[in-house]
Amino acid sequence: MIKILTIIGARPQFIKAAAISRAIRNYFVDALTEVIVHTGQHYDSFMSEIFFTELDVPREKYNLKVGSHSHAVQTANMMVQLEKILLEEKPHAILVYGDTNSTLASALVASKMNIPVIHVEAGIRGYNKELPEEMNRVICDHLSTLLFVPTIAGIEALEKENIRHPESFSSHFNYNTPGVFLSGDIMYDNILYFSQKVGTLAYRYFDEYNLPKDNYVLATLHRSHNTDHRENLEQIFEALLQITVLHNKPVIFPIHPRTMKAMKEFGLFDKFDKHPHLHIVRPASFLEIIALQKNCDLVLTDSGGLQKESYFLEKPCIILLEETPWIELVEGQTAKLAGSNYDKILEAAQILLTKKDLAFPPLYGEGQAAKYICERIIQQFTPTN
Repeated sequence: MIKILTIIGARPQFIKAAAISRAIRNYFVDALTEVIVHTGQHYDSFMSEIFFTELDVPREKYNLKVGSHSHAVQTANMMVQLEKILLEEKPHAILVYGDTNSTLASALVASKMNIPVIHVEAGIRGYNKELPEEMNRVICDHLSTLLFVPTIAGIEALEKENIRHPESFSSHFNYNTPGVFLSGDIMYDNILYFSQKVGTLAYRYFDEYNLPKDNYVLATLHRSHNTDHRENLEQIFEALLQITVLHNKPVIFPIHPRTMKAMKEFGLFDKFDKHPHLHIVRPASFLEIIALQKNCDLVLTDSGGLQKESYFLEKPCIILLEETPWIELVEGQTAKLAGSNYDKILEAAQILLTKKDLAFPPLYGEGQAAKYICERIIQQFTPTN
């Protein structure tokens, strides 16, 4: 039996982990066993606890409860506790997702202990090292022994850094020659699976906030570049208000705890919360977000996950960042980069809400990434005769 220690700590990781856990449960229960470690990086009940019950992720065996601190303190606290867990559990490998501090801390500790690191969503690059997520994903990729890459662009990015996509996967990995696999996107697995289960979840919002189905805008915001600067935060919300006027569409805004805190500190919450067509609501669960995306006609977000979810659900997206690692969305003209600039946001909204020929070709595989990843893990960790 191959033991994998799965380390999760933030909303996107709970969602991605659901796909792997489901694949293990459905296909590989006799070959793989999974131990869950929750770092506690996201600790609000709407940002973590709900995902265990809603997405059927196995309960964690360990919760590090690191909470919210500076990057250095948070990462260091995780590393100290993870080392003890790895010594106790002695897994064949650790499995990490994406680009959070939990991912970085886990990769650092495991690689120092000569425990293989499996990185799901490897090869993603935004090429802006001012963003902590970019540094996390680059370092993790260079410490990993198995890299599962969602897109061809990711394979090409790794090759530029001399992490090569091998010609054959018949031989097992070693620490100096990692295995690189084009797996497709694990988030696409989840969208296909969970979008069939959301049912009437969005109806609560339609009734409570008088949202017209297929005629409203969904917005989310949580990145520190936007939330920690009053001018950026205010420009984005002023643009949201103007969209309600210019396009006669209400905006539903499930608010992240960081955004709520910043708005109150800057004295902005009361100003925007009172508007009759901008509905600031509690954080939405993953299934609620999927339901809201399925029924809206435009998404504004600084979330990497929601950028792709919108694409999977064939909804145009305004990206509230200056760059995105998912550049194929912009190149395909289904998404526009606007940052926190008021004029760029309104220009993007005008284009995306009036363009009739948006196309959403399959860029992220066929929705079987989790099964493929599990098969490759078993192949790589099964001893050869």
